[in-house]
Amino acid sequence: MKTKIVKQTTTKKKMVIHSFFSALVLLSLFVSPSLSAQNSKSDKFKENYELKEVVVLSRHNIRAPLSGKNSILGKITTHEWTNWTANASELTLRGGVLETMMGQYFRKWLEDEGLFKEGYCPNTDEVNIYANSMQRTVATAEYFQSGFSPTCNRNFYHRFTPSKMDPLFFPRLTKVSEEFKAQALKEISAMGGTKGIVGINESLKASYDLIERVTDMKNSPACKEGNTCALNDYNTQLTFKLGDEPNMAGSLKIANTIADALILQYFEEPDDKKAAFGNDLTVKDWENISKIKDVYGDVLFAAPIVATNVAHPLLVYLKDELNSNARKFTFLVGHDSNICSVTNALQFEEYSLPNTIEKKTPIGSKLVFEKWQDKRTKKEYISVNLVYQTTDQLRKLLLLNLDNPPASFQMKISGLTANEFGLYNFDDVVGRFDQAITAYEAIK
Repeated sequence: MKTKIVKQTTTKKKMVIHSFFSALVLLSLFVSPSLSAQNSKSDKFKENYELKEVVVLSRHNIRAPLSGKNSILGKITTHEWTNWTANASELTLRGGVLETMMGQYFRKWLEDEGLFKEGYCPNTDEVNIYANSMQRTVATAEYFQSGFSPTCNRNFYHRFTPSKMDPLFFPRLTKVSEEFKAQALKEISAMGGTKGIVGINESLKASYDLIERVTDMKNSPACKEGNTCALNDYNTQLTFKLGDEPNMAGSLKIANTIADALILQYFEEPDDKKAAFGNDLTVKDWENISKIKDVYGDVLFAAPIVATNVAHPLLVYLKDELNSNARKFTFLVGHDSNICSVTNALQFEEYSLPNTIEKKTPIGSKLVFEKWQDKRTKKEYISVNLVYQTTDQLRKLLLLNLDNPPASFQMKISGLTANEFGLYNFDDVVGRFDQAITAYEAIK
């Protein structure tokens, strides 16, 4: 595998972004409306409610694969990967452009809802932008801010020198016992039905076969060296170690590494055939490849006791932000594991996103908690949406605005009743946070 490394100065980065956006202005003339987002509220809704605060938990935007050229990725295929515009694990140029557009869209939406006046520079009490201290999350926050408040000279916050994991975003286990391990394995095995872990892998056989074919795995250097020739190790081994993320070994982990890189290559490479190493893949094929990533994330972070464990710091922080009277907008930049663990700890209903090959936590996706107030009674409510750029918006670099917004999928919280507008009582949502926080305290 050949990895092209491009180091960008701030000046060069701005010049390239300017060139991208000059071209995109022309492209926007041909953009057709996308899925509806937060701004598409009914007249009745707007008559009765006003937006008071927004709290966002975001996944970073497009990055290079986590592994470099000397890793399994370089040996598992006879093909060469695309020349990434960033080092391994770091945000790519395309990811920066896309996130800048997201920042611009969010600012226009919030102005349209009256939360901010046009051109207003919010103070530090009103806006909180906080990123994990990994390069890809810090860069995502920087690009988002440049679109959200380009003339305000604001500084976003991250705690450490990149690239280090901030405990707030680090999906690590802070409580591990034999009792915890047994319960975690029980809940994870249930995902595979009567066959447990093996059943989980069997459900992915079509996806595994597809990846083997696309990568030409049987003729790869890895196979010739006697290592991996096929994804046939269905006995996934899970490990839970205090202070670390949940981990695994077996075909699911290897397949996830390959699927992750293929999906990222699909977003980076505009030529469909080049993105698929010369294969003719359908959208359904890409969804099947991405399915591996969804299952991998669920196995590691979606089991209730695991989600409650690893999401605990974020749950406490999110609850505090939602209860802040001065705050108007919070933007937290983390990872897909953060969104997966938070949504499962809060018991969101199962979902599958439309118009994206990534059905759970698309690249750059944002879990958006909107606090609305009834204009007459002053009672507060919460709406939760997963906002993301569609596959077309990602691959074609389509400009975002109120007429062509990112996709927005309304999330449902199990056990809570929403009103006719999809709003939950604020106290009920806070109560669900309290329930998840208390559940963590009960873990032994």
